[in-house]
Amino acid sequence: MAKKSSIEKNKRRRRMAKQYSGRRGRLKAIAMDKTKPMEERFAASLKLAELPRNSAPNRIRNRCEVTGRARAYYRKHKLSRIALRELGNKGLIPGLVKSSW
Repeated sequence: MAKKSSIEKNKRRRRMAKQYSGRRGRLKAIAMDKTKPMEERFAASLKLAELPRNSAPNRIRNRCEVTGRARAYYRKHKLSRIALRELGNKGLIPGLVKSSW
């Protein structure tokens, strides 16, 4: 089980990324547009830098929904390998079959 603080921190980052996504997208579009004057692009990049760091979507860490584990994460199931195996053995994940040979 991951620390509660790291799980909450990641949830806060998800909320902030969702909250600032529109503003961040507009500023990035202006900053990347080569047809706009250089001063306007620079001002947009300065405003972008003023936004909170945790509002950037690349700071979000994929974590297991059950345990909060950050490593060995399966995106399709949103679970770590350990939680996936435990729930799969109990038959709680539809379509998942334990293989044996």
